[in-house]
Amino acid sequence: MVGGPWAVGGGPVSRVRRMSVSSVSSMPGDIPVDHWIDRHVPARARPYLRLMRFDRPIGTWLLVLPCWWSVVLAGGARESTIIDRDIDANVARTAVRPIPSGAVTPRRAAVLLAGLLVVGLVVLLQLNTFAIGLGAASLVLVLCYPFMKRITFWPQIWLGLTFNWGALLGWAAVTGRLEAPAVALYAAGLFWTLGYDTIYAHQDKEDDMRIGVKSSALALAERTRPAVAIFYALTVALTALAGLLAGLGEGFWGGMGLTAVHLAWQVATLDINASADCLAKFRSNRLYGVLVLGAIVAGVMTR
Repeated sequence: MVGGPWAVGGGPVSRVRRMSVSSVSSMPGDIPVDHWIDRHVPARARPYLRLMRFDRPIGTWLLVLPCWWSVVLAGGARESTIIDRDIDANVARTAVRPIPSGAVTPRRAAVLLAGLLVVGLVVLLQLNTFAIGLGAASLVLVLCYPFMKRITFWPQIWLGLTFNWGALLGWAAVTGRLEAPAVALYAAGLFWTLGYDTIYAHQDKEDDMRIGVKSSALALAERTRPAVAIFYALTVALTALAGLLAGLGEGFWGGMGLTAVHLAWQVATLDINASADCLAKFRSNRLYGVLVLGAIVAGVMTR
């Protein structure tokens, strides 16, 4: 789990001391080694590409896939990195990231964030009026998310509400309104995120307990496997409901069978005490998202 406030005082985070550079260098991080960024990009530009997650695009996939689901069915995250830099600096997995490691200053990160927001605004303004308003409404969720891990053991719910907004926005961009299939798909995405991010948070549970950060992994502990099974079952059920409401054809149902098998495999083989396995299961959700997209496309083609 990531974290660390930009201008937030008090609370457990304010009592945390930053790890020393020497201790960070000896810890395993989540920055890929010998990546194309290292081979082909000038050294001064590398931290900024890493800050935008060009070397770890799984988050981008998990964000964009619900948008694609909704667009086919019908016919933006650096702020957290800046705010959470103090927590990130005290978590072994994230201490080597650009901001907590010192490769990029918070001020320069803020400039980069502003530039990305401008690009996002330009894209948003190309949509219809209803979609523009819906997109603007998501800013409340985006701005509040980094603080949720400080006040609740369930920040993953807020992440699900935020990360899957594209399921609503994609539908609105195509139709100019919201309808039941999009809402069902959004709810499915919420439970999907709750499942995969609970798995993800188990990587950092020891550091989170040490520095006083909350997560669903800590709340569920050894009950994680049955809880994730329930979250994933609701994901499949609500996605199926979205397809039913949208009148998708038989191709959709065959594809949904594959998605159910994939999520069942995640639950059956999950080892919450093995960080490498948790990361592998988390990353496998890109395949799940692609399978859902394929199922929806097949359903549209066969209805």
